Amino acid sequence: MRTTWIKWPLFILLCLIWGSSFILMKVSREGLNASQIAALRIFSAGIACLPFAIFHFRSFPFNKLPILILTGLCGNLLPAFLFATAIFRIDSSLTGILNSLTPICVAVIGIVFFKDRIRPARLAGILVGFAGLCLLTLSQDSLRLYNLGYAALILLATLSYGFNVNQVGHNLKGYNPLHIATVTVTLMAIPAGLVLWFQGFFELNFTDTTIQWSVLNAVMLGFAGSAIGTAIFYVLVQRAGGLFASLVTYGIPFVALFWGVLDGERIGWITILSLLIILAGVFLANRPEKNKAA
Repeated sequence: MRTTWIKWPLFILLCLIWGSSFILMKVSREGLNASQIAALRIFSAGIACLPFAIFHFRSFPFNKLPILILTGLCGNLLPAFLFATAIFRIDSSLTGILNSLTPICVAVIGIVFFKDRIRPARLAGILVGFAGLCLLTLSQDSLRLYNLGYAALILLATLSYGFNVNQVGHNLKGYNPLHIATVTVTLMAIPAGLVLWFQGFFELNFTDTTIQWSVLNAVMLGFAGSAIGTAIFYVLVQRAGGLFASLVTYGIPFVALFWGVLDGERIGWITILSLLIILAGVFLANRPEKNKAA
């Protein structure tokens, strides 16, 4: 079919964009603090989405505004700040691996809070993913008691993503997902701009090359990772289906590992094994049921 070939270039491009987000955050920390990185990321994404959001706002009734704000908070703003804080103490490659737990968090929150049906395969996937997480935690020198809380921030971010996916599926069902993305990201540009103001971002010495490079990477993170990446994801959902689009989860950590190796981060075989165990859990937890023959 005419649209079949396009799904693979989109898939690869999305893996590259989202998998590179972690190294962009790491580079940004050279001249910006965590709050500035996160706020600039969301503010840049909001500005990029604004021209589209102006028209997409009409798609939603006023009583959906609280849900849209909650979606922006849980799906964009809160995770951005959690990731930006954690990246100051944890390797970017490890952050990418922990991010791969998001689909398992989607399954867990769906079961616990939204009463989704528990399938044996889903339960097995959750347990396998948790086993991979435990192995990863025990094997990493960078995950010791003094900074284990920073890894917990990443897990909190994946839980936030998981809650957001479930609440969008239940409370915004039937709305165009691209409209949801542009409107919610644009709404979050308002608090992000306030954070930039109170964090003294506009008082920085922008003639300093370190600050210039950090700002550029943070803006790229917002424009590419949060704005363009989200748009590509929803185009992929529309053209190839949600199941195919969800497979991007498997590509992101490998791209993050690649950048980590180039940046001199140490990656051992146990780390790779932990990643494979986690991805096996993701596969089991999100594997669709086979239709039973009549």
